[in-house]
Amino acid sequence: MKNTLKYIGKLLVTSILIGLAIAGVFIGLRALSGGSVSLDIGLLREIGYYLFYSIVLASLNGVYFDYLNHKVVWKRYAKYRLLIGALGGVVLTMLGIFWIRIVINLGFEGESWDEFIINEKAIYYVVALLITIVISVFFHAFYFYRNWQEKRVKEQKIIAGTASARFDALKNQLDPHFLFNSLNVLTSLIEEEPVQAQKFTTSLSKVYRYVLEQKNKDLVTVDEELDFARTYVKLLKMRFEESIIFEIPEKSSMPDAKIVPLSLQLLLENAVKHNVVTSSRPLHLTVKEESGMLVVSNNLQEKQVVRKSSGVGLQNIKQRYAILTNRAVKINSGPSTFSVSLPILTQQIKVVETQESHIAEKRYLKAKERVKAIKDFYSHLISYCLVIPFLWWLNYRTTDFLWAFFPTIGWGFGLLAHGMDAFGNNPFLGKRWEERKIQELMDNEDF
Repeated sequence: MKNTLKYIGKLLVTSILIGLAIAGVFIGLRALSGGSVSLDIGLLREIGYYLFYSIVLASLNGVYFDYLNHKVVWKRYAKYRLLIGALGGVVLTMLGIFWIRIVINLGFEGESWDEFIINEKAIYYVVALLITIVISVFFHAFYFYRNWQEKRVKEQKIIAGTASARFDALKNQLDPHFLFNSLNVLTSLIEEEPVQAQKFTTSLSKVYRYVLEQKNKDLVTVDEELDFARTYVKLLKMRFEESIIFEIPEKSSMPDAKIVPLSLQLLLENAVKHNVVTSSRPLHLTVKEESGMLVVSNNLQEKQVVRKSSGVGLQNIKQRYAILTNRAVKINSGPSTFSVSLPILTQQIKVVETQESHIAEKRYLKAKERVKAIKDFYSHLISYCLVIPFLWWLNYRTTDFLWAFFPTIGWGFGLLAHGMDAFGNNPFLGKRWEERKIQELMDNEDF
């Protein structure tokens, strides 16, 4: 109810302002052309008629306009939206004008129905229709431009924020996951071997420093991860001693090769978590390079009683790789061996090249949109140059009142605005206003 009253109030205020503006223009032109303008009851009644026209026509077109925008789905027929809106607006406007003239002439002026029909002329409808069309086109164009801009901003904000937010969320899963499991190891050592627990604490601080250092990195070199994996396995050996057998290359065969940070730690952690690790059944962990992949494998000896895995570790790695590359993480589970193959990214500039390619594509699309906008403007200009002279000719042939002045000025302002938008030059807002506004809205977290 509150929203309905607010909507009605807004519609009335807008229509009254439009009516007063039109009344001012018409009465002003009459005064400038030497006509009689007196501050009497007749002038007030004339202004009242203008307001009556404005309120009725604005209400009809406004309700129809809002109905089309909010009640009808236009996804498949968006290109027909303006045409249907314009044709429907013309029909409603003609019916509205006819009803208004009946009320004014029969209700207020005291004419009979026969007198009303005899005195009706097409010009009465043409002027009001042209004014309504100019105003309606302006509001339609403004609405579409505003929604197009908002859609562009939201799309850019989603594109810019989604990948970053997803990647940050995935990286933030590492800290509690890693810390929780490390504290479990430390708790066990404190009870069993206090001296080893002290060494474990020192090593853990080094490991956690590495975790914090890699937190804001998308990729790290394979050599860095191999060094970290060796340090992490030392921590595991403090607890399991000879129950873990670890094979890992000293260096990567490709110095510039990169992988997702902390991926080895997660895989080693999962292997220990889900498999039996005893001196009689040692866990064999192997890290090797194979066909452009870093393969982490272990002998499969699953625990008989284990809580159902949440899959956080593997899902984390797969999702982070999915954001950075099209190469997928491969998981192979056989009767006696479980392995995960991590894609080695050998081209450091791959992401940058992809971004530059995306930027180039966006620039091309933007240039294409600008060319289309300029072509549309020239089509608009040609239409203006053809229609306006015809309206002036029609004005000259039908009446002495210069009604063609209104579509000339109104349409002219619309054409000027179209040109400024097409060529990206607005003397009031400046050339860079659109970019600044988009950036401002993208920086606004509440948008």
